[in-house]
Amino acid sequence: AAKRKRDVPAARPKKRAKKAPSGPGADAKPRADGAGPEEYSIPPPVSQGKWKNKERVLIFSSRGINFRTRHLMQDLRTLMPHSKADTKMDRKDQLAVINEVCEMKNCNKCIFFEAKKKQDLYMWLSNIPQGPSAKFLVQNVHTLAELKMTGNCLRGSRPLLSFDPIFDKEPHYALLKELFIQIFSTPHYHPKSQPFVDHVFTFTITDERIWFRNYQIIEEDASLVEIGPRFVLNLIKIFQGSFGGPTLYENPHYQSPNTHRRLLRLSVATKLREKQQVKEVQKIKKTGSKVLLGEDPTEVVFQTPAEEKPVEIQLVKPESKPIVKDKKKPRKIQRKKQKKLFRTE
Repeated sequence: AAKRKRDVPAARPKKRAKKAPSGPGADAKPRADGAGPEEYSIPPPVSQGKWKNKERVLIFSSRGINFRTRHLMQDLRTLMPHSKADTKMDRKDQLAVINEVCEMKNCNKCIFFEAKKKQDLYMWLSNIPQGPSAKFLVQNVHTLAELKMTGNCLRGSRPLLSFDPIFDKEPHYALLKELFIQIFSTPHYHPKSQPFVDHVFTFTITDERIWFRNYQIIEEDASLVEIGPRFVLNLIKIFQGSFGGPTLYENPHYQSPNTHRRLLRLSVATKLREKQQVKEVQKIKKTGSKVLLGEDPTEVVFQTPAEEKPVEIQLVKPESKPIVKDKKKPRKIQRKKQKKLFRTE
């Protein structure tokens, strides 16, 4: 403290700006020599970063979808915090209207589920508004509530994307890989996302189809446990524009559901027709006239004639055998009578 002089007011020391201590020296006491504790700068929290990649995905469907598709759509909205929802689109509208809907919703990516005949489900993945866009047939759909898997991840966490090595070999798969990355990856520092990575989206190519799976990463041993949902995407076409335009790629292995169902019906019909033809042939064999075959001259080739025995004529009458009475017979009759009397008594 400064020494006060007589009749002179003491000058007050200036206040230092307080800084929040952090790190290992936060709770450090002042030193013995009078110097204060070491100062540390606090890094900003992860959630207050700048949101640069402003990807927004619109997920909605057409009218006529079933409950399974509705649950799948809701599961994708839950797993993707950067997604938005909209009302169902009328089936009479053209697909080009979706570009205007995405523009009104301020979305630059779109996942559109299109239902046909109340049994076939198609998925459109599109980059709004320039394109490209891809159309898939969705098969083997299983939702989160249906599977009841043991895995569980944090809501709004950021996923890892795992791709099959085939995605880097074929050009059309490379284009789909970039489209999947832009749609399914959660943007960094998104306001609704959590700064954690605890699950994996896997895209595997098997049997000319893309298999989607979702796994949780367990911290203890880094093993994977499936969460869901799961579905299979059968690629149909890739278009240059958004929901239309010139065709960039067409899958030669694709078979429409109508053709598949028609082949199944034809296979069942051919089986029934074969059974009917077999029955008719058997009936003709039964009712047909029998053809008499002539004598075969080679039939007696292996027959050997037996030796002829002389004929003996018996002139004397054979002796009659003596009649021997059964001595045990009257005893049997007597026993039967005794048994009858015993039963009646």
